[in-house]
Amino acid sequence: MTRLERNERLIRLSLFMIALSAISVLVIITVFIFEQGTPIMFKYGLKSFLLGRDWYPSEKSFGLFPMIIGSLMVTFGALIIGVPLGLASAIFLAEFSHRRLTRILKPVIELLAGIPSVVYGFIGLMFLVPLIREKLGGPGLSVLAASIILGIMILPTVISIAIDSIRAVPDSFREGSLALGATRWQTVRMVVLPAARSGIIAGIILGMGRAVGETMAVIMIAGNAADIPGSILDPVRTLTANIALEMAYASGEHREALFATGVILFVIIMILNTIANVTAARQRKR
Repeated sequence: MTRLERNERLIRLSLFMIALSAISVLVIITVFIFEQGTPIMFKYGLKSFLLGRDWYPSEKSFGLFPMIIGSLMVTFGALIIGVPLGLASAIFLAEFSHRRLTRILKPVIELLAGIPSVVYGFIGLMFLVPLIREKLGGPGLSVLAASIILGIMILPTVISIAIDSIRAVPDSFREGSLALGATRWQTVRMVVLPAARSGIIAGIILGMGRAVGETMAVIMIAGNAADIPGSILDPVRTLTANIALEMAYASGEHREALFATGVILFVIIMILNTIANVTAARQRKR
């Protein structure tokens, strides 16, 4: 075996160990969360956790249904706001804007991902919440406020990945469509976007993951009421906020119930990601 082959084998082994360590960390975290959270779920029953509507840890009542509904409402609200805006911005920057403008705006948009979530929450608390309270009614701290802020927070992810996916479509696709008499917008809508669909969906999945897992901004502007919201103007508490608000002083079964909250959140994220990945795979086959 030559020295070059030994070095190549060593590099390959090193990369394998690094990849294995990353997977091992994920496995350890998963095992720890399930080990801490599942015993109390079996003790009081999975149904009481998933469908119970009362969260009173001091009275041994651990109903997470309001928080589950709250998390889903805020997440889908963020997607409804962020995905169309992000996709429209990506289409404009990738297909219609001047190259120089795109080179300036794309890094600026990506910088938004580096802004701490507490800054987004503070801006929402100072400007968005009073605006909703004055114009639409309610306390202002609401599903709508959280959805808008999260919709803005996922924009950098959706836009950046969508731009890269659209640019990855070969120019021959565009040229062939234009040669057949299609307009530029028809080419984008009927040729480019279907070809870039898998990458765009991947960006949406990543954005959804951030929306589901966001904590600080949601705590600041969602209201944190452990009740099922009757409208988008009502306050809401998400699963992540529930853990962050109470873990500092929780003990005993209360602490175990918060770990159970983490288990349910983990399962919900896995289900949403699986649905999105299956949808993306079906679209690629088409």
